[in-house]
Amino acid sequence: MTDAALVFDNVSLTLQDATLIHSLSRRIEPGEILTLMGPSGSGKSSLLALIAGVLPPEIHASGSVTLGGRVLDRLPTAARRVGILFQDPLLFPHMSVGENLAFALPQHVRGRARQRAVDAALERAELSGFAKRDPMTLSGGQQSRVSLMRTLLAEPQALLLDEPYSRLDQALRQTFRAHIQKLVRDEGLPTLLVTHDPMDAAENSEVLKMEDLKSPATKT
Repeated sequence: MTDAALVFDNVSLTLQDATLIHSLSRRIEPGEILTLMGPSGSGKSSLLALIAGVLPPEIHASGSVTLGGRVLDRLPTAARRVGILFQDPLLFPHMSVGENLAFALPQHVRGRARQRAVDAALERAELSGFAKRDPMTLSGGQQSRVSLMRTLLAEPQALLLDEPYSRLDQALRQTFRAHIQKLVRDEGLPTLLVTHDPMDAAENSEVLKMEDLKSPATKT
């Protein structure tokens, strides 16, 4: 049986003489969220970039990352099957909500199945009937939900969350946070969240602080 976890094996990241992450070894099981916490500029997003295959060349990486038994270091970005959700929804303004969602669907989803997939995604996002809407007419919370569903429609095997709640007000943050946590459990996705806000950490999830990842004591 294929191991569906996201696994870090002795991963280190360095920028010139500065250590961003030292010898990180962790497993994120399907449906679990690992929270990486630290201030802006501490290197949190560099770990996401490593997983996604877009790490800047000036940052040196060692160790390995595997997902579903596949060593990601050996794969191009498009083949890694990793979904990323950013601070901004990044919806295409020249496309309708439905077209934004359909854009993410894999090629094997064809014909009427594409529309059914879009409709099902909108229903899960509690946005049924919004397919023809201009995404710029949606509220911030609605745009975030559409962005999340677009990410999931691409059928990722893991989810990366890069400060996804930071642009939302406190009430929306709480609602969207709960929405993401439920979908992560339902989809069985190993998930890595990076944030600077302790309130963003999922309930019962492990929290790693960037300041603690710069020393050998973080290896388990």
